[in-house]
Amino acid sequence: MGLIWFLLIGLVAGFLAGTIMKGRGFGLLGNILVGIVGAVLGGFVFRILGLHSTGLIGSLVTATVGAILLLFLVGLIRGKR
Repeated sequence: MGLIWFLLIGLVAGFLAGTIMKGRGFGLLGNILVGIVGAVLGGFVFRILGLHSTGLIGSLVTATVGAILLLFLVGLIRGKR
């Protein structure tokens, strides 16, 4: 059941990040991938900054912030802002 929640949070976080950064999502698998990588990145950044998030909403916020950061970094690498 934990894996299903992880994938659902990844899907929603990827969709939100895609909407915020690009104006659209990346499809089901793309959103899940961006959300999952973003969740890992967000958790790492939050830990460095000393921030804690708990519960479903906290996990979603962490994953979304990480996914937005991931998309921003990818945009910088590609030369787009």
